[in-house]
Amino acid sequence: METGIRRILRTCEHLGRYTVVKTLIVTESAQPAPALQTWKLTLAYDGTEFRGWQVQPGERTIQGELQAALGRITGESPLPQGSGRTDAGVHALGQVASFALAAPIPAENLQRALNRTLPPSIRTLEARAVPNVFHARHSAVAKTYEYRVFQGTICPPTLARYVYACSWPMDVAVLQKAAQLFEGEHDFLSFAATDPDLTTRNREPDPKLDLEMMAPPVPLTTIRTIYSSGWEERRTEAGALLVYRVRGSGFLHHMVRNLVGTMLEVGRGKLHASQIPEILAARNRDAAGPTAPARGLFLVSVEYDEQVDRPQTNV
Repeated sequence: METGIRRILRTCEHLGRYTVVKTLIVTESAQPAPALQTWKLTLAYDGTEFRGWQVQPGERTIQGELQAALGRITGESPLPQGSGRTDAGVHALGQVASFALAAPIPAENLQRALNRTLPPSIRTLEARAVPNVFHARHSAVAKTYEYRVFQGTICPPTLARYVYACSWPMDVAVLQKAAQLFEGEHDFLSFAATDPDLTTRNREPDPKLDLEMMAPPVPLTTIRTIYSSGWEERRTEAGALLVYRVRGSGFLHHMVRNLVGTMLEVGRGKLHASQIPEILAARNRDAAGPTAPARGLFLVSVEYDEQVDRPQTNV
């Protein structure tokens, strides 16, 4: 099959009373489209001034800022796919985003250009090319979150954006006992937000996955595996900091904040740790405690299988 751009060249010759038109068809080989390279970014951000990760009309979001920065740097505007949608006010120490670019740009140049273009509250910690099968969300095998609770009398202004200031006396040993009850595989429906879009929340539109948009919806499961769950006490000049750290296969919307809110009720004596299995079994959001504020939550890290996360050296 002939491919390329066809050009028609015509010349005229005059022979006496007649004009002869000669037509020459020239086929030029078309230039191949540049191959797309998948990129992985590791990001840190202060989520206080943003309406969360996902693009929203008329709102400042992390995804929107990143897409705009890529457009200014490369002339391309792919929609970066995040490992998860952090809510308004939630922070990240190691969020991961992926996208594809045609522009042949060295990794260190992309990282430097992004940090010059993005607002100071968003930093690119690493930029590197990865195999094209990599996807920040679909390829993730584990995530780690941290929640920070300030226990001092007066919360310093420099900490206020990053902690939940809670002056109630807390029994750390009881908190730890409650946290360990969440380890293992459980149905966490009681700790999931009652979102109206709960059935579609995990299906963020991805322009690279057109077939996914045409496929029937995947039934939502609320079963997750928690690999580790525990509290520790850190001393600061201003007062004690209680830090909850949890690592799991995945997390439902508001799940970590609902776990924390419930455990704080245990720590202050409003609930008993022995009630945790009953709350899990209830599969009812009303059975669990309140949702802890967003400002104390940090996405610490995201883990991937080495087969999809190995560095590429062709950029």
